[in-house]
Amino acid sequence: MTKGRLEPKQVNEAALMKDRRTLLQTLWIFAVLNYLYCDVVSLTDSHLLKQYLTGTVEGLQMSQQVLLTAAVLMEISIGMVVLSRVLKYTPNRWANMIAAVITTLAQIGSLFLGKPTPYYLFFSAFEIAATVSIFVIALRWRRPEPAHS
Repeated sequence: MTKGRLEPKQVNEAALMKDRRTLLQTLWIFAVLNYLYCDVVSLTDSHLLKQYLTGTVEGLQMSQQVLLTAAVLMEISIGMVVLSRVLKYTPNRWANMIAAVITTLAQIGSLFLGKPTPYYLFFSAFEIAATVSIFVIALRWRRPEPAHS
């Protein structure tokens, strides 16, 4: 190995590590955009809009605790956009798996609150697919072996 230059194996391992981080980050962005646009679409649903204005949606009282829970769940996904890029291998892998499980279960659980609309089911399918994919990718992510000089 020449001084200051990476061997091909080192370059490939570094690229794979960066690619995995980029893929996870991109999937989190995809999930967040789906969550947000589903919320935007629901604001144009006159049936739901009337309920939002009363403070009770599909029988669920929109209390400060419910809104805080929704904010925490959204922040988990938003935070993972940054954390997927900056965390070192082990905490990155674990954070992605834990966040993916939490957000997947929350999204599945939301399908049982009231009667989901067709557009909500449509967005949910993509959201769940994204977070399950994140979990599987993180689960299968193996630490690159250190290069020998």
